[in-house]
Amino acid sequence: MRLIIATAMLMLTASSALGNALISPGPRAGIAKSKLSATPDGEWNRLSRKDGKNVELWTLDGDSLNKVSFFGGVPVGEPLLREIDKKNRPLPRVTANMLITDIPALLETTYRSQFAVNQMEIADQEPALLAGNKGIRFTYAFTRADDEVQRKGEGIGAMVNGQLYLVIYEAPKLYYFDKDVDKFRKLAATLKL
Repeated sequence: MRLIIATAMLMLTASSALGNALISPGPRAGIAKSKLSATPDGEWNRLSRKDGKNVELWTLDGDSLNKVSFFGGVPVGEPLLREIDKKNRPLPRVTANMLITDIPALLETTYRSQFAVNQMEIADQEPALLAGNKGIRFTYAFTRADDEVQRKGEGIGAMVNGQLYLVIYEAPKLYYFDKDVDKFRKLAATLKL
């Protein structure tokens, strides 16, 4: 019986990992099917899951433990994520007159609708550069209704030529956020367009 359970778990693990790809250290272009590039100094895993046509997900330990989401060149009129229920829970969209200070609010309203987030707080906000473009760096905390895990996040975003570029890091508040946030910051410092 133990052999059957072990074999089943191994097959499940292998099948879920087959679609993912290892991101090796060094230059990586075309992130999220955009002009965005980065140069990671360590290995990451690119998840095969597609949250939207302009989204790419990387993780170190699994997306529920730490995740970097790249939103590459989201055009005006489009939401950050693929909409699950357009009729009953439409997502906010990138607008032509969007200010950099609107980027954290766009993420918050997207999460509240898409993920049933009932507790979310945008904390620190400060001017920053994303690949040499004027942008915003911000931190946030949220809890999803489905798992009640308190998560922290940090993001950097900018509007460039009418498109939104946003990179966020999220992990559970306990242990995982602090464990890998410096790796995210190093990665974010290498972003180029």
